[in-house]
Amino acid sequence: MFLKKIGIDLGTCNSLVFVPKKGVVLQEPSVVAVVLSENKILAVGNEAKEMIGRTPEEVKVYRPLKNGVIADYRITQAMIKHFIDAVLGKFRIFKPELMISVPAGITSTEKRAVIEAAMLAGAKQAFVAKEPILAAIGAGIPINSCSGHMIVDIGGGTSEVAVISLGGIVTASSARVAGDKMDEAISDFIRKKYNLAIGDQTAEEIKIKIGTAFPEREKRYLQIRGRDLISGLPRNIKISSQEVYEAIIGPLNEIIQVIKKVLRETPPELSADIMDKGMIVSGGGALLKNIDRLISKQTGVPCFVAEDPLLCVAKGTGVVLESLELYKRSIMSKR
Repeated sequence: MFLKKIGIDLGTCNSLVFVPKKGVVLQEPSVVAVVLSENKILAVGNEAKEMIGRTPEEVKVYRPLKNGVIADYRITQAMIKHFIDAVLGKFRIFKPELMISVPAGITSTEKRAVIEAAMLAGAKQAFVAKEPILAAIGAGIPINSCSGHMIVDIGGGTSEVAVISLGGIVTASSARVAGDKMDEAISDFIRKKYNLAIGDQTAEEIKIKIGTAFPEREKRYLQIRGRDLISGLPRNIKISSQEVYEAIIGPLNEIIQVIKKVLRETPPELSADIMDKGMIVSGGGALLKNIDRLISKQTGVPCFVAEDPLLCVAKGTGVVLESLELYKRSIMSKR
């Protein structure tokens, strides 16, 4: 059995690789470490992420995708090649067909860049599909039915909101505000309040461990370490979940505004469907505690977190790959 089809959820923070009948076979950070003097790739994924903030001058760690689109073409190509090699092995007879997720607001030039990077990385054919549709399919939403379904996909670089009916996007909007912006907001908050500089990894750890989108009665605490901005020496502080909420409410409100904008532009019949069924939240941002409560309270529409929210887009690529003909009309633009 030769693998000929691979789905890739190419994310700003994490990339997932899906193989039909096997499921998600690879889940790695979208990070690449390069040796500048030799212009050579040193590490990709988990190995490269561990190097962030710890490299000598001649090694630079890149995140080749910014806001869900390619910021560094050559390094993205190397990353896609690494994923194909990891799944199929370096010595393969057949070139695989790739299905890659892209943000809904992507331009045709950005789309072409993704397809070309995939072809040069060793794909026989490359298709791209819009993230909200893939997330909806992966969350088990019957996108081909004639009723309206709303999906909110909060990733690392972008938050995508779309209303889907009859296999297509009726209204959609995306904001370049998501997990990364929340991490930045946490770093800024700690710098201003405690005069302490923390790294990206620490900010992400704070968000995952004690982050909340809604004020909680019982505060949770986390001990963190950083560099004192006045003395320049290492220092420990204790931070609470309430402080994290105060730090990230700005980015969260921006996401709420995008959701409200899409709801305002939705035709009345579909609005009624959404009120009945509620909206589904997917992506890594859906793992933030109480995110569904915040969205429900601010919009007045019921909100549910998808099962395995992090895997929704990757699962969607797998479903589409298994029945390409069925989904060709609704999602893809082939090379």
